[in-house]
Amino acid sequence: MHEPGMLVTMKPIQLILNILWLVFCGVWMAFGYLIAAVICFVLIVTIPFGIASARIAFYVLWPFGRTTVEKPGAGAGSLVGNVIWVIVAGWWLALGHLLTSIPLFISIIGIPFGWANLKLIPVSLFPLGREIVDSDQPFAGR
Repeated sequence: MHEPGMLVTMKPIQLILNILWLVFCGVWMAFGYLIAAVICFVLIVTIPFGIASARIAFYVLWPFGRTTVEKPGAGAGSLVGNVIWVIVAGWWLALGHLLTSIPLFISIIGIPFGWANLKLIPVSLFPLGREIVDSDQPFAGR
């Protein structure tokens, strides 16, 4: 357990997985999220979507050791925002995860990364009302 704001040391296996992830699919997927974020920032009205997309880009860049959980207090605004997000950008990003996972599954050695890509589809479709936390954070603190 750690205090908020303390530097958390990453387990060696998580570090290795994150480095391999970065090489095989992290950069590609983070780039997609950053493009979506820039488009949302340019359109001004969609700045909250841009913030969510940039937040997820950094999560997708280095995902092992972290997870997403529902944000307490997320309400109807998140629901409406997620519907708009799915129509505008979410399905493109989900499709990117799906297409990225196919060659990873075919390569056999990349199967764990293929599964990780598929696990990221829900957050790519519904990013609002979720927060990124350390995997080892106690459930009571979430």
